[in-house]
Amino acid sequence: MKKSWPGIALALLIFTGCAKDPLNNLSSDEARLYITNHNDSASFSSYTSFRVADSVAVIHNNQLQEKARTDFDAQLIEAIAARMQQNGYTRVQAGTTPDIGITISRVYNDYTGVISYPDYWGGYGGYWDPFYWGYPGYGYYFPGIIGTYTVTDGAISIDMFDIKNAKANDKLDFLWNGLIRGSGTFTSANINKNVQALFDQSTYLKRN
Repeated sequence: MKKSWPGIALALLIFTGCAKDPLNNLSSDEARLYITNHNDSASFSSYTSFRVADSVAVIHNNQLQEKARTDFDAQLIEAIAARMQQNGYTRVQAGTTPDIGITISRVYNDYTGVISYPDYWGGYGGYWDPFYWGYPGYGYYFPGIIGTYTVTDGAISIDMFDIKNAKANDKLDFLWNGLIRGSGTFTSANINKNVQALFDQSTYLKRN
């Protein structure tokens, strides 16, 4: 059978051009990124209590800016505490040493780039006749654009540390980390579902 390669190529091009990009159809909830990691040597069932720090670290470009407790931060702290309690851990307050210490950080990073359009300028001023300025017959000149832009990316990091064995180990060992990133990360209405998503990925993180 004789094959028409140009015809096949054209068909593939049409098919590809008509195919929908699945990423374009994702909601902000579906596009949000949840990353979890844990210490493989940790036995989470051996810990009984926890305490969440009463404020949130605000980190901008790898520099600690402040410790804050906004309404959003307070809701996030309580959502994490509630989920830990659901998983069988006992919450203790300041003054009592917990088995697990939990810290929360809001992390912001700025990314700067350069944008260049050498053959384009808005050029809308060119619709005015140069005669208006007393220079009939003159033309307008618009240089190319070279500019900079800055984008700020934000995330929430939740970290758990081994307080129970800190003295014996002479260090605070990492136990677990959860990262939330993407559209809606800092929306109060998403706090519970964001925390749930992290814990749903971490089925080992429970007392019983």
